[in-house]
Amino acid sequence: MDKMQTASEAVRRLKAEYPVAECTLDYRDAWQLLFNARLAAQCTDKRVNEVAVGLYARFPTLEDFASADVAELEEYIRPTGFFRVKSADLKNCAVLLLAEFGGIVPDNMDDLLRLPGVGRKVANLILGDVYHKPGAVVADTHCIRLSNRLGLCDTADPKKVELALRELLDPAESNDFCHRLVLHGRAVCQARSPRCAACSLADLCPSAGRTV
Repeated sequence: MDKMQTASEAVRRLKAEYPVAECTLDYRDAWQLLFNARLAAQCTDKRVNEVAVGLYARFPTLEDFASADVAELEEYIRPTGFFRVKSADLKNCAVLLLAEFGGIVPDNMDDLLRLPGVGRKVANLILGDVYHKPGAVVADTHCIRLSNRLGLCDTADPKKVELALRELLDPAESNDFCHRLVLHGRAVCQARSPRCAACSLADLCPSAGRTV
């Protein structure tokens, strides 16, 4: 079975195992998903969702973030880690969204990458989840780990993983496939103790049963 066949079969099996493929970050508006994805760097989605409740109660609009006192913003964001740089990114992102994009989150990679704190992973999340554009590959830690274990790529570089998966996946399936990799990575194919005996992909995976 070649890489494309492996990818196609992995898509099929994970779709059956996790029929609902959604981002695990809570959000109401596109800009909230953008901000929550920034906060999720080096932090769990669960913690971000908890922090977001108070954060958006205090700063419910982009205008509120743009005019926020940075010290106060930092206190709300502190539990997510790296709160100083994240606070600055959120404030500066709000300013730029309002000044250049009319408060609308861009729908293309080039403009998304202009926003403070936004890299390709977050940009692809917005393109896939908000704008439902085909071919969006969110190369987060779970995607990178599982793609390497399955032999779909051989690199830890997020952009290289993204580009490799784009060559192998049906564009219409790529965004949901990445969400399913997150679900499978948390439930079964964990970083330190993968549960290979319980894995629906074990017979596809050259890493199955190996000590990790």
